[in-house]
Amino acid sequence: MKKKVLIIKLGYSETLDQMLSLTTSLGDVLRTTVILHFYKDCSVDWLVDEVASPLLEGNKYINRIYHYSAETLSGLRAIKYDIVINFEKLPDICDFAHSLNAREFFGFVYNGFGYEVKTHVQAARRLVELSQDIGKKRSNRDCWQKILSEAIGHMWNGEEYILGYRPRSKIKYDIGLNWATSSKWKNKTWPKSRWRELERFLKGRYSMSWQEGLDSVYDYIDWIHSCRMLVTCDSLGLHLALALRKRVVSLFGPTSTHEVYLYGRGCYVLPGAQFSCIPCMLPKCNRKKNCMAYINPLNVSERIDEEFARLKPTAKV
Repeated sequence: MKKKVLIIKLGYSETLDQMLSLTTSLGDVLRTTVILHFYKDCSVDWLVDEVASPLLEGNKYINRIYHYSAETLSGLRAIKYDIVINFEKLPDICDFAHSLNAREFFGFVYNGFGYEVKTHVQAARRLVELSQDIGKKRSNRDCWQKILSEAIGHMWNGEEYILGYRPRSKIKYDIGLNWATSSKWKNKTWPKSRWRELERFLKGRYSMSWQEGLDSVYDYIDWIHSCRMLVTCDSLGLHLALALRKRVVSLFGPTSTHEVYLYGRGCYVLPGAQFSCIPCMLPKCNRKKNCMAYINPLNVSERIDEEFARLKPTAKV
């Protein structure tokens, strides 16, 4: 009989950040799909916020998707699981997760004073350290995939994200300009004026499309799939592009490049300013001009040329 596994990743709290919110982080949910590789022979249920459900639908390694609600929680308490994995930090969700009937438990527990992990896996304690100590998070050199895998007792060997949705679009553009960022992390945004400068550098050499699908996850995935390469800040779009095996030119400032593994399909572009606070790991900046404004569009253009040359030779779109 297959083992029964429940993954609790709604997207309300960033797994490796201090931030708690009821605004769903879609990228946080997608990045967690890497752990499905370790449970391919199990019957996996996933508790998620309904907004993030499109990122999990159609995933052949998920038996059932549960949307977060009081009725759902009541039903899950009646199910006996072999393994429960909780990557949420809201106290009420931690309490619910730890109350479930399970032989093994991985992830966060809230004890009334702070967070802890209750598991035999020593590496799981890094979840608490990195999510609560910005200093340790800034000095961390391991990617998200490795940290999550080790927290559940597995070794990460380059496994990728698993996206169930199959795009309906065809490739139309050379370059997609993925300019928007989450409302949680406006500090990651590259100024629109810089995007316009980049567009001028690329015009006449590449076919381009500005970000589409802002109101629909499905349309957004279809748009990314229609581009051969994505230029993007650290956002959901970056992780979707990686899940779709696209080449990326990724713009980083306040967040760490070490946490985001590009699978050999792209590069990072960092600010030219020598700020000691980079990466600050903070959603807001206290400077008049944040570090992202110091990313040079000409430099981005040059990296696009380099990455585009690495694409498999095909007819130019």
